[in-house]
Amino acid sequence: MEEWLKNGASELGIELDNGQIQQLEKYAKMLVEWNEKVNLTAITDDFSIATKHFLDSMSAISTGYVKGRTIDVGCGAGFPGLVLKIAKPDINLTLLDSLNKRINFLGEVVGELGIDGVELVHERAEDGGRRMREKFDTVVSRAVANMTVLSELCLPFVKVGGYFLALKGPLAQEELSQAKRAIHVLGGEVCDVYEAKIPYTDLSHKIIIVKKVRHTPMQYPRKAGIVTKNPIDSCYNLKQNKK
Repeated sequence: MEEWLKNGASELGIELDNGQIQQLEKYAKMLVEWNEKVNLTAITDDFSIATKHFLDSMSAISTGYVKGRTIDVGCGAGFPGLVLKIAKPDINLTLLDSLNKRINFLGEVVGELGIDGVELVHERAEDGGRRMREKFDTVVSRAVANMTVLSELCLPFVKVGGYFLALKGPLAQEELSQAKRAIHVLGGEVCDVYEAKIPYTDLSHKIIIVKKVRHTPMQYPRKAGIVTKNPIDSCYNLKQNKK
């Protein structure tokens, strides 16, 4: 795994030292061990963990927008958030997830690796977005929801002038076209769609980068369940049809 991580990160413009590589290798080992009793990932071989989890997550650093106080919304087993913290130790990281078993796993990893500057939060994004409203320079999220829903879950966390990075797959442009109104309503403005190629594979993904240009209206995020059942675009269309 060492060679894949070191050379792959270098291709992404990131230089990992031996200590960081050892942390990632230990993280991978703990992921596989915990996965036997807690469902964390379908990816369990070293090469796939190194490429599809670690290098994939690190690609967000290549955008140049990961900085300062950072939160990973719906962090799962720590991707991309904890990988970003290992590769870029100067960020202050919050990991938020609604499932306590994932937070317990991440607590064990953070403790075992001796990582400082990580806050673990067991909470729904809808609740966290109100309690920690506009507190973060950077918000990241991967494989949580479609872009319309994800924008309502994530943009309330971002301070004005900060950035929301959504790591997306091949349908990124389609999702983005459907989410543009929601992003505008929530105070965001799309500034880039970054294509990230994953070293050692023929895989690539898109990172949608949204700048927070205005305060998010106080009615957002709405309560749990409403965000996914009645996305902002459909609310707007319903109002328009009634006129």
